[in-house]
Amino acid sequence: MSGGAVQLRGRAERLAGALPALLADAERLAATVLPGLHGRRRAGVGDEFWQYRPALPGDSSRMIDWRRSARSDSRFVREREWQAAQSVMLWVDSSAAMRFSSSRHLPRKDARARLLALATAVLLVRGGERVGLAGEQARPRQGTGQLAYLARVLAARGKASADAAGADDEYGLPDVSGLPNWSRALFLSDFLGDMERIAEALSAAARRGVRGALVQLLDPQEEAFPFEGRIVFESPSAVLRHETLQAGDLRMRYRERLARRKRELAGLARMSGWQYHCHHTDRPAATALLWIHAALERGR
Repeated sequence: MSGGAVQLRGRAERLAGALPALLADAERLAATVLPGLHGRRRAGVGDEFWQYRPALPGDSSRMIDWRRSARSDSRFVREREWQAAQSVMLWVDSSAAMRFSSSRHLPRKDARARLLALATAVLLVRGGERVGLAGEQARPRQGTGQLAYLARVLAARGKASADAAGADDEYGLPDVSGLPNWSRALFLSDFLGDMERIAEALSAAARRGVRGALVQLLDPQEEAFPFEGRIVFESPSAVLRHETLQAGDLRMRYRERLARRKRELAGLARMSGWQYHCHHTDRPAATALLWIHAALERGR
């Protein structure tokens, strides 16, 4: 076997080893959320019986279940469970900025984003919905086979990110290509890049009737700015470099700019019919997943 083939096999085996770990982590995370959910069922078009309800003015006689109504003095309608599967598209920022972690005890932002994306997919697939990845990387589909495919794609991204040497863009921009009209979407990023381009991407999605959720992932150090004294700051790919002798003097201005960025994101989401949430990587992933599930439910 040639040297190139050996290296390729080694990379494939490492990727295959990461795949079940990522999917298992996502399954475990989803399991912490499922017991607290009240289900996704609702009245609508479908074949499965859901519930009886008293007939209301405006209900046609065809909707009345006469057998059930004969057992009481009231008339009842037999409702069926809503079964129209929707498409939910996921975008996970894989830019250089997302590879940051301030401590070996904390996950990198991109790792947390991939975990949340796949756990969200687990919940959605179990609810009978189609899930895909934005950017034409995975068209929306249902079933456990789609979960396995999404896990392979996200695990490969994680492996590529671990091997990267600053070749990626410094900050990510939501990829809205391939988003089906009137679908829902989840964008996971630190959203620290060009705000104007982020606004353009979200506006483009909103014009196509896409609604969804923005989850801003930040390392706690990015929130607190705990630096003092002489510090050299570098951009994610080391393109920009700034040295200061009094880092503490920058704290107030930094925090004000970050707070302004959060307000801008929240306002942009509100105007576009989306929802916004900030998640810190030192917090349990389950808290973010609960918020995501509720946000996507509200966006139906």
